[in-house]
Amino acid sequence: MPQDASNSDSPSTGHGLPGRLVIVSGPSGAGKSTVVQRLLRECDLPLTMSVSATTRDPRPGETDGKDYLFISSDEFNRRREAGEFLECKEVFKLGRWYGTLRDQVASGLKAGQLVILEIDVQGALNVLDNREFNPITLFIHPGSMDELEARLRKRGTETEQAITARLETAAGEMRFMPQYQYEIINGSVDAAVAEICQILRDQKENERCSKN
Repeated sequence: MPQDASNSDSPSTGHGLPGRLVIVSGPSGAGKSTVVQRLLRECDLPLTMSVSATTRDPRPGETDGKDYLFISSDEFNRRREAGEFLECKEVFKLGRWYGTLRDQVASGLKAGQLVILEIDVQGALNVLDNREFNPITLFIHPGSMDELEARLRKRGTETEQAITARLETAAGEMRFMPQYQYEIINGSVDAAVAEICQILRDQKENERCSKN
C-alpha cells in the first residue's frame, strides 16, 4: 500500500497543462533507475522520461537526445543565464553541469503525458521551490540504511571510501523524505513498479474527478 510521506498531495496540476510532472528521488543504491525503466515499459499510462542536459562527454553506448542532451559548456551557460533550466547543478566541482530544461518538461506536459524526472534531492527541492509546476513526488529507498549498505557492497564496484561517502550522502537525503508525497520501499522491483503505477492512476483519476 502506498505510503504518503506528505500532506501536500493535491489533485490540481496547478500549471494548466494536461500532463503532470513526476519527480523520483532516492539515495544511490535504492534501485531508482531500474524501477523507472520498468515503469516506462510496463505501466499502461502515457509516461515519458525527461532527458537531462549535460556538459560532459558521451560515454560509450550513450545516444544524444535519448540518454542525455549533450551540449557545450558555453551553450549550457547561455541557457542557464537565460533561465531556461528548471534546475541545474555542477557535479563535484569538476566543471560538469547537469540540468533539466523547461522545454523538455513542458513539451511532454502539453502532450498530456506524465513526465518522469529522476533527480537528486537537491534538484527536486529546487523544482518544488520554483512553484512553476505541481509535481507528484516519490522517494524510493530500500527500507533501511543497513539494506542500502548491503546493496552498495554487492555491486562490487565501489571502494570502501566511496561506500562511506555514498552512505553519508544517503543519510542526509533520507532526512528530506517527508518533503515528498509518497515513500516507496523498494524491497521488490515488481512491487515498487506496481505501487507507483497505481499511485499515478489514482492521481489521474483524482484530477478527472476534480474537473467534473
